[in-house]
Amino acid sequence: MDSRLREVDAPAEPANGAAALATAKAEVEVTKPRNDRRGYRRVVLPNALECLLISDPDTDKAAASMNVSVGYFCDPDGMEGLAHFLEHMLFYASEKYPIEDSYSKYIAEHGGSTNAFTTSEHTNFYFDVNNDSLDDALDRFAQFFIKPLMSPDATLREIKAVDSENQKNLLSDPWRMSQLQKHLCSNNHPYHKFSTGNWDTLEVKPKEKGLDTRAELINFYDSHYSANLMQLVVYGKESLDNIQTLVESKFCDIKNVGRKHFSFAGHPCSSKDLQILVKAVPIKQGHTLRILWPITPNVRHYKEGPCKYVSHLIGHEGEGSLFYILKKLGWAMSLEAGEGDWSYEFSFFSVVIQLTDVGHEHMEDVVGLLFRYITLLQTSGTPKWIFDELLAICETGFHYRDKSPPSNYVVNISSNMQIFPPEDWLIASSVPSKFSPDAIQKVLNELTTENVRIFWESKLFEGHTDLTEPWYGTSYCVEAVPPSIMQKWVENAPNEDLHLPKPNIFIPTDLSLKNVEEKTSFPCMLRKTLFSRLWYKPDTMFFTPKVFIKMDFHCPLSNSSPESSVLTDVFTRLLMDYLNDYAYDAEVAGLYYAVRPNDTGFQVTMVGYNDKMRTLLDTVIGKIADFEVKIDRFSVIKETMTKGYENFKFRQPYQQAMYNCTLILEEQTWPWDEELAALSNLEARNLEDFLPRMLAKTFIECYFAGNIEPSEAESVVQHIEGILFNSSTSVCKSLPPSQHLTKRIVKLERGLRYYYPAMCLNQQDENSSLLHYIQIHQDDLKQNVLLQLLAVVAKQPAFHQLRSVEQLGYIALLRQRNDSGVRGLQFIIQSTVKDPSNLDARVEAFLNMFEVTLHEMPDAEFKSNVNALIDMKREKYKNIREESAFFWGEISQGTLKFDRKEAEIAALEELKKEELIEFFDNHVKVGAPEKKILSIQIYGGLHASEYEKIVHDAPPPHSHRITDIFSFRRSRPLYGSFKGGAGQMKL
Repeated sequence: MDSRLREVDAPAEPANGAAALATAKAEVEVTKPRNDRRGYRRVVLPNALECLLISDPDTDKAAASMNVSVGYFCDPDGMEGLAHFLEHMLFYASEKYPIEDSYSKYIAEHGGSTNAFTTSEHTNFYFDVNNDSLDDALDRFAQFFIKPLMSPDATLREIKAVDSENQKNLLSDPWRMSQLQKHLCSNNHPYHKFSTGNWDTLEVKPKEKGLDTRAELINFYDSHYSANLMQLVVYGKESLDNIQTLVESKFCDIKNVGRKHFSFAGHPCSSKDLQILVKAVPIKQGHTLRILWPITPNVRHYKEGPCKYVSHLIGHEGEGSLFYILKKLGWAMSLEAGEGDWSYEFSFFSVVIQLTDVGHEHMEDVVGLLFRYITLLQTSGTPKWIFDELLAICETGFHYRDKSPPSNYVVNISSNMQIFPPEDWLIASSVPSKFSPDAIQKVLNELTTENVRIFWESKLFEGHTDLTEPWYGTSYCVEAVPPSIMQKWVENAPNEDLHLPKPNIFIPTDLSLKNVEEKTSFPCMLRKTLFSRLWYKPDTMFFTPKVFIKMDFHCPLSNSSPESSVLTDVFTRLLMDYLNDYAYDAEVAGLYYAVRPNDTGFQVTMVGYNDKMRTLLDTVIGKIADFEVKIDRFSVIKETMTKGYENFKFRQPYQQAMYNCTLILEEQTWPWDEELAALSNLEARNLEDFLPRMLAKTFIECYFAGNIEPSEAESVVQHIEGILFNSSTSVCKSLPPSQHLTKRIVKLERGLRYYYPAMCLNQQDENSSLLHYIQIHQDDLKQNVLLQLLAVVAKQPAFHQLRSVEQLGYIALLRQRNDSGVRGLQFIIQSTVKDPSNLDARVEAFLNMFEVTLHEMPDAEFKSNVNALIDMKREKYKNIREESAFFWGEISQGTLKFDRKEAEIAALEELKKEELIEFFDNHVKVGAPEKKILSIQIYGGLHASEYEKIVHDAPPPHSHRITDIFSFRRSRPLYGSFKGGAGQMKL
């Protein structure tokens, strides 16, 4: 059967010859996945706005995305960041909806979310919302592009928000290194530009030139935001005809000023920007090698997919690959290859290698081996069987693609509409369908020593550089590396057996659906022994040949001390390391796996096509059963982890606040510096001693869901037990019921405000941060829905007041917190404007303001918020991952409330406004009798003196300063655990 949708609507006949008033419905074939039952229609409005309408009768959410074919490449010289700033400003208000923030408030109150982003040649605005609110949401959204208001006051405030966003990124290595690559390009090409903008570029410099930023903003909008440069996607439950009527009525007033599509011809790199070695000093520990080549953009040959073919081989991690050899030599921790920054006019192919300390010393050999592997590819021809494998993987991936949230889906498609013809808007470049050895060879021939740029990042270059990148302050130096030098690197590199990969045994061939007789809505316990428990949930919703597996290995010794926690982490990383050579192919073929430490031991996760699942799972279990510590790999893993711990201090201040909050609240968590100290003393023999002791007490909690029969799930778990517990060489022994671990949470005291001030670990970071946590209750149906409803009602007002009005910082948000069933609210703010103690005061001022808003809320608005939350809870899972994440959460926390959503909907339907007000007054409002506060305050470099003051001043009334986290944790009572409660975890 042809899987392509044929849209055969005839173009509408204009009445009275009014051709300009007609909406064009061109006949178009949209290639779509076999199992996609959604309806698609392309229309072009009279103002030349191109639209794709999507009708999905099964959706619970509507969504829309407008892609504007304008990005920071269009920024006027001397006003860097103007396109990005305009993106921010369109959210404020419009002539039709002049109340500031009314768009975001409407979306938030109707179960939705909204955002936008700016890239080099795109600005994309999008939202999702509950189905019955699409009409009003679209009306508000359309005003962005019809008649926005950009008041002088809002303009000034939002420049501060853009500046705060830039402040957040100044010490981020990905931002710094990306800008350095742009900086070392032709300054005549817009790729060279600084994209974000800051106070200097948007306020100070324009004023010096006599420019009014707001006037420039309006001029940029009027001259660039033209309907013929826009692409709209609208996704809803309604019929295509109804969605089309909506779109025509809302978006026909967008002006078409006839602006030509922007084109930026030429490549950013001139000859002087090639054959260079750039040594750069990063913020974080580690050595990174980035090798880049300007190439012909893949998008020009997207049906042939030459970059996909080349990156598949250069980025391969199986036996004989470049990474396999570098790993064997102990030189690399990871390798990624593929097309990086690109447009229709230019593109870069990049290979990014994380080097070990030894690999850093062998940089020239690493580059030499890379070029030797490229030469191998250039001279091996282009085997068609490799292309056929890729095609099979990509086709299966497209036709059995998981349904994604509508907001993600519309953003992807609207972005594609700028680039691809209508028939390929869904498939884009994801499936290379034409085998073209010439196109592949052309890309390979561009990966030469004459055409290369090498960026080498390491803290070891500190003090050995002579240049500074102007926007982020990155220190660097540039050396010439002519081809003759690189040829010597190739000749001197070790003689290793590089070769093409073997055929991939994990490509699924059986994609049939299992016939499971019992169609249960919730997981059921299939099997329970002394060694394991098996939960099972067949696929009754998605009908895809995929499976989801979770196995929690509960081992009490795994987290009993900082040393044991670190050793468990080393063990799981080594396990993943050993599996990689063989199981990398599984991931390529769409069967993903992971082994990670968790609070009570370690966890094995597997998700993807069920066809070869058993093969992979047997391999993972076999590696656990026969685990041996390889000293060379232990050393590399230890080095990787050491750098990770050392880089902890470079986390964003708000992340440090979140970490400290968890450390204070969760029993049996260890501080990063103690774990680093433990790691530094560990040797391979410590892991050899530890592992048998850890596994000597093990219980496995299993969850199997998807396209798998119950008998097969039982058989798999029985087989695992046989290998791990019941053979003569078994490493695992059963865990006595008395020794099962639980995670318990500190109970804060009513009527008391705890605060924990700390200096930011990186004194170069000027940002401070506050996490203001209000602990409320342990899992309880009525209180859960009251808390959720309060969060829905307060979220947007908090953002608007703390960020948009007061401009405290780019990060200013309110959200729920759930620690193992203990629930509350948390405000998170990151700021250079005010110190954390002052931020705390602003949170309380907001709560005082919000108290009035809540008490005065009209009944209709209350009911609207309740209905929005009910609609959110009725939202169906999109795929097996989403469904399993919910059910697994109930199993792992021990609550087992599989019908939680249905029960919460019933509770919401009975809820009264007075109950919400009473809940707020008792638990949240300033001075509430039941209120329990924990304020985590991270002081950045700008607020060092305020930190000194707060630690020397006596605590205010009803406040207690935490000076020692662990003394505090030991002194407080704990909430009970759900594991073991009401017979739920009896084994």
